[in-house]
Amino acid sequence: MLTPSATGNTTENFYMLHLKKTNSQDIDFQELVQLLDQDLSIRDGDEHAFYAQFNTIQTLQHVIVLYQDNAAIACGAFKMYESDTVEIKRMYVRPEYRNKGLALQVLTALEIWAQAEGYTKCILETGLKQPEAIRLYEKAGYVPMPNYGQYAGVENSVCMQKG
Repeated sequence: MLTPSATGNTTENFYMLHLKKTNSQDIDFQELVQLLDQDLSIRDGDEHAFYAQFNTIQTLQHVIVLYQDNAAIACGAFKMYESDTVEIKRMYVRPEYRNKGLALQVLTALEIWAQAEGYTKCILETGLKQPEAIRLYEKAGYVPMPNYGQYAGVENSVCMQKG
C-alpha cells in the first residue's frame, strides 16, 4: 500500500502481513518450531530435554503461521486441555521481527479461533528465562495460575491463564 509522505510523494512504508490457519503438517510451521527449539535449548540449558517432551507438534490441529509477504515470520498453536480450555503452544517470532506486536497478533488470532471452536479459557506455560514472553502474556490479559499438569512443582515454569 502506498501512503503520502510529507512532501506529497507516495512511499512504501510498511509490509503486507497475513495469517494462515493450518496444522502441524505445515512445513513453514515446522521450520519456525525448529528455530524456537534452538532458542529454547540455549535458554533452558540442561532443563530443555524435560520441556521438549511436552512440546511435540505431530498432532496439533490448530496452528497459525504469520507471513510477511511470502516469508513465514511467526507462529503459534493451541490444543485442547479440557472441554472448555485450550493450551497455547509453540509461540515464536523470528528475532528480526520482534518488538513489532506480531506475537500479540498471533496470540489474538489463536484466542479468537479457540473461542469460535467453543472454548472459554486459555492456559499456557512459559519459563522464567523468557521474560519477553511473560510480558507479552501479561499485556494480553493473562494472569499467573498454579503450575498445572506436568509443570506442577517445576521452579522454572510460569503458568498463566485467561478467561
